[in-house]
Amino acid sequence: MNGKNYSMLCDFYSLTMANAYWQQGKQKEIAYFDLFYRTVPDGGGFVIAAGLEQLVDYISNMRFTEEDISYLRGKGIFSEDFLDYLRNFRFSGDITAVAEGTPVFPNEPILTVRAPVMEAQLIETYALLCINHQSLIATKANRIVRAASGKPVLELGARRAHGADGAVIGARAAYIGGVSATSCVMSELEYIVPACGTMSHAWVQMFDNEYEAFASFCRQYPQNAVLLVDTYNVLDSGVPNAIRAFKEILLPQGITDFAIRLDSGDLSYLSAKSREILDKAGLTSCKIVASNSLDEFVIQDLERQGAKIDVYGVGERLITSKSAPVLGGVYKLVAVERGGNIMPKIKISENVSKITTPCPKKLYRLYRRTTGEAIADLLCVHDEEIDDSKPMELFDPQNPWRRKVVTDFTARLLHVLIFKNGECVYSLPSAAQVRGYCAEQVKTLWDEVKRFENPHRYYVDLSPKLWSIKQNLLKKDRL
Repeated sequence: MNGKNYSMLCDFYSLTMANAYWQQGKQKEIAYFDLFYRTVPDGGGFVIAAGLEQLVDYISNMRFTEEDISYLRGKGIFSEDFLDYLRNFRFSGDITAVAEGTPVFPNEPILTVRAPVMEAQLIETYALLCINHQSLIATKANRIVRAASGKPVLELGARRAHGADGAVIGARAAYIGGVSATSCVMSELEYIVPACGTMSHAWVQMFDNEYEAFASFCRQYPQNAVLLVDTYNVLDSGVPNAIRAFKEILLPQGITDFAIRLDSGDLSYLSAKSREILDKAGLTSCKIVASNSLDEFVIQDLERQGAKIDVYGVGERLITSKSAPVLGGVYKLVAVERGGNIMPKIKISENVSKITTPCPKKLYRLYRRTTGEAIADLLCVHDEEIDDSKPMELFDPQNPWRRKVVTDFTARLLHVLIFKNGECVYSLPSAAQVRGYCAEQVKTLWDEVKRFENPHRYYVDLSPKLWSIKQNLLKKDRL
């Protein structure tokens, strides 16, 4: 964690509402907020939850400095007693969340905040910023990695990222999603995401001829020789000169681990022809790395065409999630606690997709005992327990007549406690541990859910009790 204080990185309305809550005596009222999203980016089947580590860091270091307070005083709308409150501000609430790397589905709470309403509102912007950004990039990375059919994928997008944090934290999120390494050195320094690199075209152009550039690089980095062969002509000069450098510099040292890189042109054709030339020269161990505006759809097509590519390098279309650059996560009030009583709250809209699900909730995932396959998710009221020793009837909350009885399953509670009374009680795993967990959890999903186009809609159901509370609140509003 970096220990930076981002308390003022919030929407202005968070502060104006907090000030108003203070003036109206609501500062001690407890509110419950859910953070969730409504639509999967790229028309996919699920999202990979990420960003929790940065949220923990933010809340743990959240303070309002004298400079912050002076700025707010200058706005002329904040009371002095509220500013005094901010001077001593510390988050005192509870947060539960799904572990980073967990596949999550629309309208499921990725995290739930229980805190005095002022505190809950003040962390809204940064919570959304953390979870939306990293979940988006982790999801895109996971799609790209799955398209590569087990071949390594490298994240090479730092120079095209949306700012420094977009590059560094984006590389972390991509690693969680499954990429093998990143070009961003700072991401390795801060999050132990393996950094890697080869050469640019400038290296080749700096020498009098292509062979001299390749030979010099092989002498300098014999254990990491990846030669960029498309500066001039891939098949007529690039690959032949690379072969000569490998044979004259590396093979005499007993080194057979080296590669060429293609960064332009028809990657399917060029990789196939390059493979033929390399194999004919006896360099069957030489790998082919390919880059150039790749994403999951391009990679999927290259794999279907039988491209002879061993490693994929993906840049701007991953680090910016170019095809779907926003995860529309929202942060909505679901209950208020007064005098120890929890009162569910609902947001109603003519747009049905924007109607929220009330109550503090538990999120269970049901797994088939025999295979470990995920069957469905179930949202329950906070005081409900699931008995997975008995058959359970599930129903579609949008179409309650559609029902299914599940048996021989295991129910796992997905939320874990992160903050208790303002103290972090969760041991944050490393990025590598999160990456491994993510891969394991994605494997539990049906292949139909993992399709890139028209995926099967995974079952996310409400318990009868939660469904009834929601329906009663909807009816009450209509009266």
